Parts: sequence; structure tokens; C-alpha cells
Amino acid sequence: MLEKDITAAIQRYLKTVPECFYFKEHGGQYGTAGLPDIIVCYRGRFVAFEVKTPSGKPSKLQEITIQRIKAAKGEAFIVRSVEEVKKILESLEVPYDGKGTLPAVLAAPGD
Repeated sequence: MLEKDITAAIQRYLKTVPECFYFKEHGGQYGTAGLPDIIVCYRGRFVAFEVKTPSGKPSKLQEITIQRIKAAKGEAFIVRSVEEVKKILESLEVPYDGKGTLPAVLAAPGD
């Protein structure tokens, strides 16, 4: 399976996930070099997926970008299948009321 086929399958899956917004980063001269292929906001969490084939490897710039996202407290992953994406999103589930407010345990005092 080609990387574009895996990416398309992941996008089809993400369309079915409640409380999920995503967009596909299109490379080329107008894109941002090293940015992961799929950017997701899932239940208020920033998640980035760099899609690779089973034998594919990220570039040095992609690795650096993933580390920068993680350093900013975002989530970033190299994925090779829809199943991996499903498992990641399941592992990221956090209490969220969908109204833009944090649960009491996460809110700052006085909120």
C-alpha cells in the first residue's frame, strides 16, 4: 500500500470520529516543510500524524518537527495504518464537555 493510500484511509476514518476536526497538509512550495501529513484537533487536543508505509522512515526535518510539537505539549506520531490511529485516539481520550471548558480537575483556580 502506498503512503497516499494509507493517508486516504486515515482521512476516511477521521471523518467518522465524533468531536474530531482534521486537515491534510499538502506539501509542495506553499506547504510547511516537515509538517506532519494530517493535523487533528480531537476533543480539544492537538494531534499530528506523519504517515509512512511499513518500510518508510521520517526525514530528519520531520523528526525535528515531531519533537517540537511534543515539546509544546502537543501529540505527534508516526503512523502506518488506520488501526494505529484508532489506538492512539482511544489512548488520548480525556474528559471534555465539548463546550470549550475544562473539567474541574484541569481548570485553573477561579475558572
